[in-house]
Amino acid sequence: MHTELMSDGYLDLYQSGKITNDKKPFQRGKGVFSICMGSKELYEFLDHNQDILSAPMHYVNNPETIRQLDDFISINSCIAVDLYGQVCSESAGTRQISGTGGHLDFVTGAYVADHGKAFLAMPSSRVDKQGIRHSNILPKFTAGDIITTPRTQAPYMVTEYGVANLSGLATWQRAEALINIAHPDVREALIQAAEAQRIWRQRNKC
Repeated sequence: MHTELMSDGYLDLYQSGKITNDKKPFQRGKGVFSICMGSKELYEFLDHNQDILSAPMHYVNNPETIRQLDDFISINSCIAVDLYGQVCSESAGTRQISGTGGHLDFVTGAYVADHGKAFLAMPSSRVDKQGIRHSNILPKFTAGDIITTPRTQAPYMVTEYGVANLSGLATWQRAEALINIAHPDVREALIQAAEAQRIWRQRNKC
């Protein structure tokens, strides 16, 4: 465990024996976190626990620290991604939802760690109060959405329809990969938008 925020989810993993920290290349045997939020049981687990280290955020989130953890897997959530691979995890248009947090720090750290991988997960779509479905995979950002992860560092994108590894892909390949994990009801509209943006090729299959 090496995380900005420790929560009850980590407690469940510790109690089930899934987290041991015995294969870490440094700080072996110690789980590392910066801030904690959760149940009374979680705080009691942490109290005087010599196997857990709380460190300043400028250390925990530093990509140079994360880089030293071989095979590091970073998992974060996000709000939306466009067909170019730009990722927003902070706003819906200009409406602020969250802060930057350690999102880009952990993407960067995993990117430079030996055999590291960064995953950004989100639902493929949302349904508004009128019952209208909106895709969280967008043709392009146009409404003032805040870009948290630039397209140059686009990692693995995950929805309930699969995983798209965007690293090293050309723009049209990214469009294809992302449309393949979009909600089926919106894929045709995304293809039409990609064609209009000249980032769709006839050989693409969805």
